[in-house]
Amino acid sequence: MLFKEEILIKAKPEYVYKHYENVNTWKNWDHEIKESSIDGKFDNGAMGTLTPAKGPKAKFTLTDVNYKQSFSSVTKLPLCTMTFTHKLEEHDTYHTKATHTVSFTGLSRFIFGRLIGSQIQKSLPTTMKGLKKLCENSNE
Repeated sequence: MLFKEEILIKAKPEYVYKHYENVNTWKNWDHEIKESSIDGKFDNGAMGTLTPAKGPKAKFTLTDVNYKQSFSSVTKLPLCTMTFTHKLEEHDTYHTKATHTVSFTGLSRFIFGRLIGSQIQKSLPTTMKGLKKLCENSNE
């Protein structure tokens, strides 16, 4: 199961990426997050925790970290892996296209896709608008 949302942000990719790297402030642009943190540097293999607005605290691992371009956070669930992929592409001189994708793989992907994925799908547009607003308002 896969859920995807895109938005254009009036900022350079490296500026948007700074908000990704600052894990402790994810709640400032994603109101579905109560708290988030990371142990160490924002790089491949770094581990962190995230407490959603509704649900238990979860551990994640950063993978596919590509500075100013993309990263994924992977959470292991019973017989399922949930992967959040964040991708930035320079759209033109003044805009970045941000794409957030959430996928569920494994034997219980359909169960978690329905339980968790449907909520994520509903909140993705608001999350993306929050990232856009934060980047554009603090980029001036």
